Amino acid sequence: MDYELRNIKDFLQLYNKITDMCFNSCVDNLFGRDLTREEVSCADNCVLKFTNVNQRLLKVYVGVQSDINQRRLAEVETQQAKMVAEAQQQQQQQDQQAAAAAAAAAAVPATPEVATASNSAEPSVA
Repeated sequence: MDYELRNIKDFLQLYNKITDMCFNSCVDNLFGRDLTREEVSCADNCVLKFTNVNQRLLKVYVGVQSDINQRRLAEVETQQAKMVAEAQQQQQQQDQQAAAAAAAAAAVPATPEVATASNSAEPSVA
């Protein structure tokens, strides 16, 4: 529905622009109720020229826009591939850190037991 409303709005803006532009260029005398033959001819030519130019511009725009869309799509795909590669690299680093931590934990010797008092005492002289 929003798309249709936007199309109607665009059409009305274009219609108002054409009307304003052609009226200002073609109508010289506001004292008569009817348009003169010259004013009618001028208005017809004005509208015809405007619509022809508008159609040509739209054709060019459509061609250029498809190229722009293809470039944007390629850029988005490149960015996504870069993000995936970075995520994989971070995951590998985390895996390596976890493996290193596990290896370090396995390599740490058990804490030595405290020596008993009989082993640490000096021999007595008899």
